[in-house]
Amino acid sequence: MDAGVTPGGGNLDTKVPGLNELLASFGGASFKRGLYRINRASEVTRWNARVVLGFPEFAGRITCFGYDWLGRAFAVDTGRLEQGEPGVVMFEPGTGEALEVPANIRAFHDAELQEYEDAALASDFYTKWREIVGTEPAYTQCVGYKVPLFLNGKDEIENLELSDLDVYWHIMGQLILKVKDLPMGTRVNIKGVN
Repeated sequence: MDAGVTPGGGNLDTKVPGLNELLASFGGASFKRGLYRINRASEVTRWNARVVLGFPEFAGRITCFGYDWLGRAFAVDTGRLEQGEPGVVMFEPGTGEALEVPANIRAFHDAELQEYEDAALASDFYTKWREIVGTEPAYTQCVGYKVPLFLNGKDEIENLELSDLDVYWHIMGQLILKVKDLPMGTRVNIKGVN
């Protein structure tokens, strides 16, 4: 955990094994200089709403518990079980995808993040970005895509910028909904996205 961060952040009864303890013990904490963060319990409802804006099919099923430097949200999904407990889903605003992680919340933190850190958090990309920019995102920020990958943006550092999480998710959520069912190559008019 990064120095200067006070863990905790309130109480929330999620009824998901291990999730209450994670939020109570580490809510608001940052790991590896902003690479990965745990949500404060008081902000879980807000995170759920952010994600559901772009992924409405998950309404009432998810509890967001963390996010990474790219603003990708991690949640448990009661609609899918892993070892008898709700499975983890990663919501990617830059690609417009919801990816199932083959783990519950405990296995996610004990194994996935330990053994597959780069695959789960794009840690090598983060290191390159930090070498160039020299800073890390604050708790309310992420490093978002200027042009999202689902709109043909490039997955490169020049296409990244420091963004406010609320603004980034709001805009990406609207764009994801607008293009979700369009055939590949369809021209998109992004007027009206605010």
